[in-house]
Amino acid sequence: MQKMLSNKKAIAVFTLPTLLLFIVLVFVPIIWSLVYSFFTGMPGVNFQFAGLTNYVKIFSDSRVIISFLNNFWFVLISTAGQIILGFIVAIVISRVVKTHQNMVRTLLFIPVVLPSVAAAQIWSKIYAITPQLGVLNSILKMMGLDQLMHAWTGEMETAMGALIVVAIWKSFGMYVLLFYSGIIDISEDILEACAIDGANTLQTVFYVQMPLLKNVLRMSLVMILTAGFKTYDAVVALTNGGPGTATLMPSMYMYSTAFTSGNFGYGSVIAILILIECALSTFVVNKLLSKDNTI
Repeated sequence: MQKMLSNKKAIAVFTLPTLLLFIVLVFVPIIWSLVYSFFTGMPGVNFQFAGLTNYVKIFSDSRVIISFLNNFWFVLISTAGQIILGFIVAIVISRVVKTHQNMVRTLLFIPVVLPSVAAAQIWSKIYAITPQLGVLNSILKMMGLDQLMHAWTGEMETAMGALIVVAIWKSFGMYVLLFYSGIIDISEDILEACAIDGANTLQTVFYVQMPLLKNVLRMSLVMILTAGFKTYDAVVALTNGGPGTATLMPSMYMYSTAFTSGNFGYGSVIAILILIECALSTFVVNKLLSKDNTI
């Protein structure tokens, strides 16, 4: 094995196919999107060079601004929810659940493997108010809390919150497993030293375990942020961007602009903005949680 790893030709043979596939599936579409962003219309149908017109239009398009603001709040709150809940549940499993830990982790991971559209359909039944009450409104009615009943995905005030709850429920199990894996990888000698020094559970968690889980936190944040900026299918299935533009996301506006309205150039500009968001968020997270910095 050592001989093979030191052979540059062998390394090239194994990595070249993957590298070529990555270039074709990732870099080529990015380059084409960049090229399309300087044109208007659809390729082959009234496709004309427009220079920076599409980029200038972005700043005066209210739907672009609204979609990115919606996405900002969605990403901010859902990221906090997934990280905090994932970490707390991982700590509880490692410290409190003494038996059947595998079963608990498996149950928490089930929503993660569900297709996003299927998860959205499940929650649409939970949130439903017509033609019959969904699970949530039925529970509120039985408890005599009729004033709290809402068309959760059909009202401006509650639609975004309903989406965020679904996003957290769908994905936090992944981060439970990631944090749990990091927790059990911490040496028992460190935890025993904390106990000998008189540290209680909260002190051990905040001053010992959390700093040692910085790499797990960094990876989790990058995964959540990039997924949040690109969110599409669950939102389409649950609210379709409504009511009005209350849950409109950039990816949805990009798709409708490019494939429904036939303006590939303007849709490509929105796609590039989403790419920039993902790249900047990854850079910031890696910078803030680098080895030279502390939490």
